[in-house]
Amino acid sequence: MNEKTVLITGSSTGFGHATARLFADKCWNVVATMRDVTAAGDLAGRDNVLVSRLDVTDPATIDQAIKNSIERFGKLDAVINNAGYGQYGIFETIPQESIQKNFDVNVFGVMNVIRAIMPVFRRQNEGLILNVSSVGGLVGLPAISIYLSTKFALEGFTESLSYELASQNIVMKIVEPGGGDTAFHARSSKLNTGNGGLDSYGAFLERANAALGKLAKGMAAPERIAAVIYSAVTDGTKRLRYFAGDDVKHLAEARRKLSDEDYENYMRAQFA
Repeated sequence: MNEKTVLITGSSTGFGHATARLFADKCWNVVATMRDVTAAGDLAGRDNVLVSRLDVTDPATIDQAIKNSIERFGKLDAVINNAGYGQYGIFETIPQESIQKNFDVNVFGVMNVIRAIMPVFRRQNEGLILNVSSVGGLVGLPAISIYLSTKFALEGFTESLSYELASQNIVMKIVEPGGGDTAFHARSSKLNTGNGGLDSYGAFLERANAALGKLAKGMAAPERIAAVIYSAVTDGTKRLRYFAGDDVKHLAEARRKLSDEDYENYMRAQFA
């Protein structure tokens, strides 16, 4: 039996799948969780991988996945909250139920997993939790306000909780990728409400989409983001934030280095 075990949510595609493969290749025990276990692909059948159903909006499935993990591998050392999706479109066009659903998965779902694992880590007097956020948790972008607001919430929650859990010898970390060349964007595009027939947004949305399209050309392969996640989990530090992806690096640097006024003018110029 291998020494270390990690549970990863949203492991069927994208960053989660690539991360699960990398940890397994590095001889970790991996609990690859997903809503539909038939989508496990090449993770299925590996001796050090347990594929387990987990829906972050269903606490019973979270509890069962954690139980399965400990029964199979004896202990959980780390949890990576990766499950999430993007709700795109002009805010005025997005139904309330779609907004609620995006927060249910991206924010409350992460909270559900952490709430379930905290008693286990407290009993062990150790553990590591890593939340996959987005550079969109640092900078606002047009036509992505709902998705990015879930990531802004995740940033604040993770930082605040990190101070609480340090008293329990539990380490919190957050990785902030830019765009990734994954199925994430295909799903988000299907949910995109665009301008919802509100013609007054048409010209603006055309400019904004052109600017966002330029950013998308620099999206990272999921394996690159997985490498950052692996490094964050295994570097032995208590560092909180890790940036990943060059496509929006200039926006993150502007947010961190410019005054508020200069930053806002810089961002308006990107989309005006």
